[in-house]
Amino acid sequence: MKHIGAAQVVVTADVFDREPTLAELDVIELESPVILAEVELLNAQIKTLDRPANEVDTRRIRRARNRVLAARRDLVNRMAGVMLPGGAA
Repeated sequence: MKHIGAAQVVVTADVFDREPTLAELDVIELESPVILAEVELLNAQIKTLDRPANEVDTRRIRRARNRVLAARRDLVNRMAGVMLPGGAA
């Protein structure tokens, strides 16, 4: 059986076969506190999947939710003065 496909790299190159740009890395670094807070919230929620949540679990989840909200608030406040490429704000 013969394989049929493009022989040129330019034709077969995928958009996802590249490294992130500096702008994308800057955005990831800017959003990392939110990402970490959301991971912490997920970890707290996962701990309660196989058993009923006790008072400590409830407090842990509530604190994690508050951290997510605070991280999102801080991100929005930091982004208020920054213009994004493409005219989106």
